[in-house]
Amino acid sequence: MKRLYFSLLLLFVGALCFSQEVKFAFLTDCHYSEGADRIGALEECIADINRAEPVDFVLFGGDITDFGTDEEIAGVKKIFDKLEYKYYVVAGNHDAKWSESGCNTFLKVFGYEHFEFEAGGWRFLGSNSGPDMRMTPALLPRESMVWLSERKPGQKSIFVNHFPQDSSVLNYFEVTRELKRIGVQWEIGGHWHSNHAMNYDGIPAVLCRSTYNNGTGYALVKLTSNHVSVCDRKKTKDGWTTFSPWYEKDLGPIVDETVYDQDGFPDSYPWIRYDINKTYPAVKTVWSLTEEANIVSGFARGKGIIYYTTSSGTLKAVREKDGKQLWSVTLPGKVFSTVALAENRLVVGCTDGKIYCLNTSKGKTLWTVQAQKSVLGSPFIAGNTVYIGASDGKFRAIALKSGKVLWETEIEGFVETTPYVDSRQVVFGTWAQKLYSLDPVDGKVQWVWKTPKNSRMYSPAATVPVKSNGRIFIAVPDRKVYAIDAASGKTLFWVNGGRETIGLSADGKTVYAKTMNHRCYAFDAAVDLAKVGESGELPQSAQKWNVENTMGYEISPTPIEESGNLVLVPSDKGNLFALDKNDGHIVWIHKTSIALINPIKSWIKKDVHYILLSTMDGKVELLEYNPNSAQ
Repeated sequence: MKRLYFSLLLLFVGALCFSQEVKFAFLTDCHYSEGADRIGALEECIADINRAEPVDFVLFGGDITDFGTDEEIAGVKKIFDKLEYKYYVVAGNHDAKWSESGCNTFLKVFGYEHFEFEAGGWRFLGSNSGPDMRMTPALLPRESMVWLSERKPGQKSIFVNHFPQDSSVLNYFEVTRELKRIGVQWEIGGHWHSNHAMNYDGIPAVLCRSTYNNGTGYALVKLTSNHVSVCDRKKTKDGWTTFSPWYEKDLGPIVDETVYDQDGFPDSYPWIRYDINKTYPAVKTVWSLTEEANIVSGFARGKGIIYYTTSSGTLKAVREKDGKQLWSVTLPGKVFSTVALAENRLVVGCTDGKIYCLNTSKGKTLWTVQAQKSVLGSPFIAGNTVYIGASDGKFRAIALKSGKVLWETEIEGFVETTPYVDSRQVVFGTWAQKLYSLDPVDGKVQWVWKTPKNSRMYSPAATVPVKSNGRIFIAVPDRKVYAIDAASGKTLFWVNGGRETIGLSADGKTVYAKTMNHRCYAFDAAVDLAKVGESGELPQSAQKWNVENTMGYEISPTPIEESGNLVLVPSDKGNLFALDKNDGHIVWIHKTSIALINPIKSWIKKDVHYILLSTMDGKVELLEYNPNSAQ
């Protein structure tokens, strides 16, 4: 009898524990920026949480900063640390895309990029969302997908991410399938700055208000073993008030009833599918491979060997003919810099704050140059000199052989791209609305061009400049391509359409660009200024061609490249478009992945085109296209 009573007591206590209510505060989209009114709203929310009815913990749903700078992350962390509760943070696109540290500072300051903990019988899982450093639709990073794949199933779970897990995220179907496998029953996020009840292929979810939009406030969430409710707590004229729940939902196990095709796509997948490759059989895959981390950079190629980096800091050498790995080294930080190759030496920037030079035989470090912050910029080697920008407000010229810094010039903003370099000038953009032209010999500033719109979001920093006919061409996020006098830095004209992508023909006569809405165009680099309108715009009638394509909404910053008679246009959804350079019609389309295509390498051998490409989700592929093959 005593054993029976004891067993009943244990069951009763267990039931109490299992049905324990969990209460937490959820704050998202704080957009901390020095001097902004939003800081006050965040501080008031933190103060209210400390003095109001107790919670078990606090979650932050991303976009904690406005621009992801080191100062912003440090500043918002100081405010978060005023909390009297344990808190957990995921990064949003504003914390990652414009991060001068390449997301390294977030990891260093908070100590993680994913979290997992248990409360009240629930497992809470949180991950960063990307995109890392390149303008593209959201993409749960390859590292996050690997992390999710390692979570064990069988425990009811909550998933925290900044983005809605619908087609706002390029790999949403892979994410939701993985979440269902591990037992996620509910999701919470932000991004839209307002309250929304959502459903992601069967998984119920909410997106919550920002801390400052529509008044100062945040969300309070209550969880039991099978129920969730969400309400707003807001500052009103009568003081802080907790409102009635705007969302309530009974929770339970989720059965994956989504139907996937042979390529893993659900019916809801809205973009080009892999069957497009069957339409163009003349394009073939020579070899392909998949990395365990994102790739956010291009390639170096020499003597039958391909060199590339992953965002986790790995530098690899693979054989060109079959993709077989020859060697691999891992640098101490993330890498978003494209490797440059010359004289059997590889040069690359790293988020650990160093510029590395390694030999091509085994990746042995020959020299390093220390910067004061991350080095996201890609090097350009001209002769025996390396030109490279960093995030510490300096642009450097370095001797390739010795690693001696020849000169360094102070600049505003950080650099993330490859500079244009010739014997007369070094041209590059920064995230301070500036386009610089420096003397390649001594680094003296020749001129500085500033974007017309007064916002750092419109900086000419993600485009690799091109030069022809005494003109510098740059695409800017204000959706214009500008032609700038290379000698004076004066704006000559602009072309409507574009964001951060341009390219130049092999003969230097034609500039290529694409708009954000299914169009590509080409114009003469030496176009007569008499054809420019009074507003400074080059009209469509003065362009070589301006054609529709099937890209849809398209924001990839990856450069356009000419290969023989083809214009190769990489997209932000893993599709490579080959256009005819004479009139812009589509010659072929090839799908490699669902993610952004990074800078490509192309060459022609015996009339066969070879295109080497990688995608942000870690895929590498070598294509061959024989124009003499029947389509």
